[in-house]
Amino acid sequence: MTGFARVGESRRVTILVDGNPVEAREGDSVALALMASGRLTIGTGPTPYCLMGVCFGCLCTIDGRPSEQACMTPVREGLSVTTEAAS
Repeated sequence: MTGFARVGESRRVTILVDGNPVEAREGDSVALALMASGRLTIGTGPTPYCLMGVCFGCLCTIDGRPSEQACMTPVREGLSVTTEAAS
């Protein structure tokens, strides 16, 4: 997958989640970064389910684009995420 980091190759970056700074590993998926920060409710479902772009349970607004799949979007410095819980 292009854009995703391999183990040991990622650096720490800060993303904004519902207006709050969250530390994440660059290249991880947004869904993984949110789960690692303790957020289990991300999108339309109670948790991300498949983490591979099939179930659409992790839809968020990412950098102003609604209905983006958090599991298919790699983290990068300054990324802005609004979860369905905050909408």
